[in-house]
Amino acid sequence: MIVSLNWLKEYIDLNGITVEEIVDKLTTSGSEIEEVIDKSEEFKNIVIGKVEEVQKHPNADKLSVCKVNDGQEIFNVVCGAPNVAKGQTVPFAKVGAVIPNGKFEIKKAKIRGEKSEGMICAEDELGLGDDHTGIMVLDNSLKIGEPLASALKFNDVILDIAITPNRADSLSHIVIARDLAALFNRKLKLPNLKTQFEIVNKSESAEVVVENQTGCPRYTAVVVKGIEVKESPEWLKEKLISIGSRPINNIVDVTNFVLHEVGQPLHAFDLDELSGSKIIVKDNGSKNKFITLDSKEREIHSTDLMICDGEKPVAIAGVMGGENSEVTNKTKNILIESAYFNPSSVRKTAKHLGLSTDASYRFERGTDPNGTLKAALRAAELIVEIAGGEIETKVIDIYPEEISKRNVSLRFDRINKILGFKIDNEKVLKILEGLEFSISEHDDKIVRVEIPTFRHDIEREIDLIEEVVRIYGFDGVPPIEKISNTLSKKIDETNFEDELRFRLTALGFNETVSNSLISDEKTMDYSRSIKVLNPQSMEMSRLRTSLIPNVLMNISRNIKVKESDLMFFEIGEVFKSENDQIKSFEDISEHENLIIALTGNKNKKTWYQKEIPFDFYDLVGLTNKSLAKVFANIKVKTQFNLESSELFEYSFSKNLGKEILGEGGKVNRELLKKYEIENNVFLFEINLSALKSFDQKSNRYYSLLKYPKVYRDFGFILDKNISYNEVVKTIKQSSSNLLKNVNLFDIFVSESLGKDKKSLAFKLEYYDESRTLREEEIDKEFWKTIEAVKTNLNAELRG
Repeated sequence: MIVSLNWLKEYIDLNGITVEEIVDKLTTSGSEIEEVIDKSEEFKNIVIGKVEEVQKHPNADKLSVCKVNDGQEIFNVVCGAPNVAKGQTVPFAKVGAVIPNGKFEIKKAKIRGEKSEGMICAEDELGLGDDHTGIMVLDNSLKIGEPLASALKFNDVILDIAITPNRADSLSHIVIARDLAALFNRKLKLPNLKTQFEIVNKSESAEVVVENQTGCPRYTAVVVKGIEVKESPEWLKEKLISIGSRPINNIVDVTNFVLHEVGQPLHAFDLDELSGSKIIVKDNGSKNKFITLDSKEREIHSTDLMICDGEKPVAIAGVMGGENSEVTNKTKNILIESAYFNPSSVRKTAKHLGLSTDASYRFERGTDPNGTLKAALRAAELIVEIAGGEIETKVIDIYPEEISKRNVSLRFDRINKILGFKIDNEKVLKILEGLEFSISEHDDKIVRVEIPTFRHDIEREIDLIEEVVRIYGFDGVPPIEKISNTLSKKIDETNFEDELRFRLTALGFNETVSNSLISDEKTMDYSRSIKVLNPQSMEMSRLRTSLIPNVLMNISRNIKVKESDLMFFEIGEVFKSENDQIKSFEDISEHENLIIALTGNKNKKTWYQKEIPFDFYDLVGLTNKSLAKVFANIKVKTQFNLESSELFEYSFSKNLGKEILGEGGKVNRELLKKYEIENNVFLFEINLSALKSFDQKSNRYYSLLKYPKVYRDFGFILDKNISYNEVVKTIKQSSSNLLKNVNLFDIFVSESLGKDKKSLAFKLEYYDESRTLREEEIDKEFWKTIEAVKTNLNAELRG
């Protein structure tokens, strides 16, 4: 944001305040000054000169030898401009001057044998315009020898301010002046509007219809008739040039002036070029071409918000006007548009067009919905002042649902608690009022504040506290004589993840970091995924519900660049909706997950060994190793599943009681195809937030078992459709608490077993912590289990 100090002085008295103080206060209050440009220094050694004599150069046809008077001396100057003539008043750069455009220093020189002691400057060389057809000819009333900066009122200081994303309101001179008024306790002077008007939906001269009220919540139109389009007066051109804006004509210049004055983008339509004198705000509806003011043909999408007349589009809403309705020298009647457009709508359109303008830059960040009328009338009054004409008293203002001001309560005690020191209550009230926050009521404990609609960033009490302290100033923070610190044990909240990262990298894994936003296509558990309201692209339209899509995308990218032997892990947040409709943060769950993934070979081929690919057992083993410390303190069970699912061909899970903490296995081939992966991939994902909730402070001690364990084996022939889990469930349900573990140690499939048959063999482990088991009670329990499996699963005991 480029700000002119001279322009600011029209709204605030800055007498007695140095530029250094202004820069310091603005920076410490949140508006960082990136650069300070002293215009008088920029034009140092450039003065008003008079051409006393012009002669042809004896050795060059296109050069002239001039005598230039600076009020004290006559200088010999070689000039190549075709328009140089005797008697002209010109900008004269003396020896030692640095030309603003090009930054080259003027030195004494001989040009084709003739001495040259300076330079007569063109408009573009001074950075005052684009004209390089000849030298810049000035008004003869200017005093010879006067510094150019003083004569042209360029003795200004320009501030280049870095505007943070939350302070869209700061994109104007008046808001910077408002901050300065609050910082220096000065009075803010705002322009007064004199026009008497009546709000209507339709006037005799124009009509406005807003079809898309979401994209355009408010549209204000002011008609001015009988204007004369011509060059802008000097005061207006000076202001625009000071901030680097090129003057065009008095109408366009006024709209640009108001834009930089109050921050509200405006557009002036030639009313006579609007078919039916009508404005319709609507979606484009189809894909077509549109020629903008810069004479470029642009492709408009069907969802782009357009400003149309009775027949055709005339502007891209919030971005740029159209060539077919621009103000020209023949224009006599204009319609001034001042609207509030939905920021996301403008952002999407500007992004796909690759077109950023002063207007779109402001609309994307959010303008003041309740400032459109004042801005339009301010522009109309200025236009009548410099272009003549008459303002129609019937002003069209389409504002179906007024955007109300927020109300936020601020506790004085809360300010003291957050800041650590007390700010006087009266001082707090004065700061808030200086920032144009309305105080609805207050007592010695609380103040209720009405937030103006130009401050989109003020939503909560803490935001108001931030406003108070940035204006109060950090230099007002009292020094602290001593800092007390307790000797209590510090908790490192990242220690769990850091230890896990250390173990995984020690096992050979590489960590990946991925974006938590993914596309609709890649989203898993779609029904519980959370849609982003205003995504930057379709690739980032939903919050991820799992880390699986991210790790598969990373594997796919690596394989495509010939990196196929991979061991990846990632620790990241996943999000799920808990209800059909999200009304608050209570409807969203967020937790941290860990995923590990293996693909390719676990070792390289050498003269002494062959390549060995990763397999399911590697995944189980590495999962157990990486989480061994965690699992040591909680009774986590491993459950294997041989059935294919949407994610895995076969899998295993880590369970705590009935809760599944994590699941992994060999990734289903159909899922891999979506990511263009041909290699086998094995991965495991677990809920770290759940693991962290368990006590991890110390390892537990278990005494050595005093009594012997007893083992029994059996094998069954079953139908192929009966799963491992069904068999284990039947075994456990038919057994007492003497049975401690069930392990599958053999799977056999053969035609000799019968059609659609398989064999599963299990080892059963029995023991009791308090006594030695007797042979007869184990046999009784064992045969009871066999009968249960045979009966419930129609199984046959193998001999």
